Amino acid sequence: MNYQDTAQQIINRIGGKDNILSLFHCITRLRFLLKDNDKADRTALEALDGVIGVNISGDQYQLIIGNDVAPLCDALLAKLPGVSAGGAVNNTKRRNPVSVVLEGLSSIFSPIIPAIAGAGILKGVLALMVAMQWLETSNQTYQILLAISDGVFYFMPLALAFSAANKFGANPYVAVALAAALFHPAIQTLFKSGLPVNFMRLPVPTVNYASTVIPILLAVWLLSHVEKLIDRFMPGALKTMFVPLLSLVIVTPITLIAIGPLGIFAGNALSGGIIWLVENMGIVAGVVVGGTLSMIIITGMHYVLVPIMINNISTMGFDPFKILFYIANIGQAGAAFGVFLRARDKKLKSLALTTSFSAAMGITEPAMYGINIRYKRPFAAALIGGAIGGGFAMAMGVKTYAFALSGLPGLPALVGPTFLWALVSIAISFVCAAVVTVILGFEETVVAGVSPMKVARNEEKLFAPVSGELKPLNTLSDPVFADEIFGKGLAIYPSSGELRSPVNGRIESLFETHHALALQSDTGAEILIHIGIDTVKLGGKYFTSHITAGQIVEVGDLLVSFDLAALHAEGIDPSVIVVVTNSEQYGDISPVKANGDVASRDVFLTLTAQAA
Repeated sequence: MNYQDTAQQIINRIGGKDNILSLFHCITRLRFLLKDNDKADRTALEALDGVIGVNISGDQYQLIIGNDVAPLCDALLAKLPGVSAGGAVNNTKRRNPVSVVLEGLSSIFSPIIPAIAGAGILKGVLALMVAMQWLETSNQTYQILLAISDGVFYFMPLALAFSAANKFGANPYVAVALAAALFHPAIQTLFKSGLPVNFMRLPVPTVNYASTVIPILLAVWLLSHVEKLIDRFMPGALKTMFVPLLSLVIVTPITLIAIGPLGIFAGNALSGGIIWLVENMGIVAGVVVGGTLSMIIITGMHYVLVPIMINNISTMGFDPFKILFYIANIGQAGAAFGVFLRARDKKLKSLALTTSFSAAMGITEPAMYGINIRYKRPFAAALIGGAIGGGFAMAMGVKTYAFALSGLPGLPALVGPTFLWALVSIAISFVCAAVVTVILGFEETVVAGVSPMKVARNEEKLFAPVSGELKPLNTLSDPVFADEIFGKGLAIYPSSGELRSPVNGRIESLFETHHALALQSDTGAEILIHIGIDTVKLGGKYFTSHITAGQIVEVGDLLVSFDLAALHAEGIDPSVIVVVTNSEQYGDISPVKANGDVASRDVFLTLTAQAA
């Protein structure tokens, strides 16, 4: 992916720079806050190379990207000076309070998830090593590794303070100073003395803030408002010194006296509610939550559960609901694997298998949006697998003992008395989702943004779109075309810069950079024409379109003109690549001749329909 080019195209299609209020990313998604969601061209965004799908959750406009999300986000922010990177936003638009809370939790926890996921995996590995008697807890190596795995959880308020300050618009270093005060030895000594603690005659509850989540979020939210209030009245020359000073002196005691204990109470109440739900509605809760969690994840509401799960693991040593995230993710992997088993199209089989693996590793968006939701029935199968696996997990009392990414790399976090049942419940989800997908089937021709394929009934001839020298696809330097991943076809090294229609048909789509287009012939051939190798990086330079999407064309109609000399000067291979993307619909696709010269509008490919 060319990050700079893709970033610019996203900006253009999402309504321009002025429509973007803030942007941040999680593991796989770009999360925009836009002034007006209606200004974004969803269809055009979904058609972009590198964009797996689009999701609108509350006020958030999300682009599902996958593994390239971080560098692409950096490229976008570099082109968006003044746009908040997920922090506070001055926005006059009235927003849904639920959406505000969900977006806030999402942007606060997303930056720290890699740290807690990595540490959580190590914590699980240590538990496994102790259980297998490979390591003694008294061993010094174990103690050091324990500190590495547990440090971020013990000092969770420090990490959350920095992240929350960036979200709420407070000074992140002042926020860290506020959190650090809660751990200071002087405070800890007072709390451990057993004597009543007071601040200016006001009682201070003795609370242990290690590993807590909610108290610091509330404290930093208050800090952001206090800072702004003091900053408004403080003379400019004194702001640097006295705004932080007064903010800390005001907010820290309030946190110790009221906010901290209130946050602890709220966290314990939420955790107690989860425990009550598991104890009283175990199987039902597992079926309902396990069967709907993927839909909850789509909306972003799962972030509400993150602080609760972390609090449970920190205070009780386990969480009873985290296993359902594993089960839901593996269910998506199983459904995509079912698509791989049932699909006939070679390209779809390859995509389904790849996305199934990534979902099993804990990154579900490629499978969820690229395969399962797109074909509908596999997504339903994934939900069914999640429901069955979730019901079994709750029936067996499965617990998670560390916080980690919910996929195969995070299995060590499940190590404990219920580890075996955890593995069984995950396997149930995968197998059920795959089997149901195979049984239900799916319409293989349904592809987002492309009309359903017609089945070719007659022999069809394709006419050369340009004059030049014929080249087999396997001679091209681009492996996607050389390996016929998009389908069978032929390339022409052009001697002119005019691309003409090879068939009578309809223009299905035209790339914004005009270097590629898709069309469908009147008899059902779906044809992709790509001018040059890696020409997308030119951003449309040297290309002029003479068509629009939906236009009816005939053989020989001028489609695109391009500056052939300029492409040569840029050192670009200008080969015009013609691929039949529904090749599986034909019994044979063969060139009239494998090499040599061809003139524009000469027959150069013959498509033979499959025998009845």
